[in-house]
Amino acid sequence: MNKKATRDSFGEALAQLALENENVVALSADLTGSARTAQFKEVAPERHFNLGIAEANMISVAAGMAANGKISFASSFAMFASGRAYDQVRNMVGYPHLNVKICASHSGLSAVENGATHQALEDIALMRAVPGMTVIQPCDDRETRQAIRTVSEYEGPVYVRLSREPVEEINDESYHFEIGRGVIIHEGSSPIAMFATGCLVQQSLKALKLLKQQGIDPTLINIHTIKPIDEELIVRYAGESDFIVSLEEHSVMGGLGSAIAEVTASRCPVRQLFIGTQDVYGESGRFDQLLEKYGLSAEKIAERIVEFAGK
Repeated sequence: MNKKATRDSFGEALAQLALENENVVALSADLTGSARTAQFKEVAPERHFNLGIAEANMISVAAGMAANGKISFASSFAMFASGRAYDQVRNMVGYPHLNVKICASHSGLSAVENGATHQALEDIALMRAVPGMTVIQPCDDRETRQAIRTVSEYEGPVYVRLSREPVEEINDESYHFEIGRGVIIHEGSSPIAMFATGCLVQQSLKALKLLKQQGIDPTLINIHTIKPIDEELIVRYAGESDFIVSLEEHSVMGGLGSAIAEVTASRCPVRQLFIGTQDVYGESGRFDQLLEKYGLSAEKIAERIVEFAGK
């Protein structure tokens, strides 16, 4: 099965947009290669801007361009796009509700060689808290390409969370991306619903096979848009389930699991198993090793669900 990192899909989709829309501009913080804006630079060098290792300035320039009618795509590592530039994101992009698309690569544990200082495990929480910010995390190549095109047509600030590590393709040619709408990947027969985002959609699919061997067949739903989240879909499956599971390559505090719990607490209370990192920093290592250590591999996911189901 072919694999592709969502940052690669982003770079290809952005380059295509450059050819179609002269109002699209791309900005990089000295990571033109890593954040995959190099392809945009090849086809539209006059609309590509490398601001150097100065993420706050990059966001400020992106905001200025958006205020003058441009569709600004600003890219860096997720740790720096969300953390180092938070003041500018909040006050110069979010507050005036400008048309800036922050496309952040190397999210979660995927900055494998760089370790804890570069691994953003709290970026969803930060960006979700910015009023008016849309937060999206695509799970594969096709979803990423459609998401980038969709956000280019959407008016307002967007944070798109991208990964360095290649992932398998999940969605077929019939797939249609829509902001704020979850996608049912597998309709199960057991009263358990799994809500996954990003690369944990792939791990959850693998976990399903292991769970079926033990007579457990949960429903699996891809939540690509964490804000605004698909409340109706969550309420529907929460109401039919003995318990639900949130799965994310992010801290369990403030991310997908928290967003789901906010919905169910007020509309449809249900037991919830939170699968994500547990108030920790990351570390250097192979991606598969890190997923295993932090309980995010298919095997660990299946173990946790079996254990929770027995409580």
